[in-house]
Amino acid sequence: MANLREIKGRIDSVTSTMQVTRTMEMISTAKIRRALDRAQEAEPYKDAITRMLSNVASAGFDSSQPLLQPRTEERHVLFILIASDRGMAGGFNIVPQRQVQHEMERLAERGVTSELITCGKKPTEYFSYRGVQPVLSFVDSSSEPTMDEADRIASYIIDGYADGDIDRVMLYYSHARNRVDQVQVIEQLLPLSSKELTLPNKPRTSEATTIVEHEALTQYRFDPSAREVLGYLMPAYIRTVIYHALLDSAAAEHGARRRAMQSATDNAQEVIASLSRTYNRERQGSITTELNEIIGGASALEDK
Repeated sequence: MANLREIKGRIDSVTSTMQVTRTMEMISTAKIRRALDRAQEAEPYKDAITRMLSNVASAGFDSSQPLLQPRTEERHVLFILIASDRGMAGGFNIVPQRQVQHEMERLAERGVTSELITCGKKPTEYFSYRGVQPVLSFVDSSSEPTMDEADRIASYIIDGYADGDIDRVMLYYSHARNRVDQVQVIEQLLPLSSKELTLPNKPRTSEATTIVEHEALTQYRFDPSAREVLGYLMPAYIRTVIYHALLDSAAAEHGARRRAMQSATDNAQEVIASLSRTYNRERQGSITTELNEIIGGASALEDK
């Protein structure tokens, strides 16, 4: 009986856990549609400002612009890592965290210093535990990012790059292809080269840029000059890219959690089915043993 009680206790425990995972799956399913809509609604703005920047750059690319000046020597790199405030989302957090950590360690071996901006409680705790304090951290807003968050990040990197304190800016986040699939994105925000600026349909992921067709851009006349217009557009472009990445990551977070919770629920059902079979076998064996004992006792009484 003790064994039966133990099995029954495990069944109850797994059932309770399954109820939690199923509830979280339903919540993420309900939220992912709105999150995807927000990301998709912001995408035309990102595409428009990217195309506008490409047109202006093709007419008057000027490497003397503070945000376009290449670095002859790389001394300091800034990483922007966008993840989530909560766990239980499979590898959504741990994969980019390890990618950034590995890259920071690789740079340190070359004598290049680095710093980090984290968006999400999980990456903030991950790096703080390892002795890396983010220069900026944003928590409790991963599922509902705001433009203010993007503005603060953009202001920091624009000022740092223009002052020469930052030599390269890398952005790490997850892109939601749809409700099911997510893909890791690693994007260099700064510096931008003339080739990148004149490629309006630049691929989102590590796809080779050679397979992306260059488009013939319309020629414009600018007043003030294209150089000055470019100076206004660059900060707006950076803010827009960061904000879209925050929205995209929020949609990917819900998708990753939904998939992880669905997998956990399915696994819990399999465990419950296996435990139920074991419980029934043990219970049947216990009943058989009790019957044998009763029959044996009755036979002994009859012999007397």
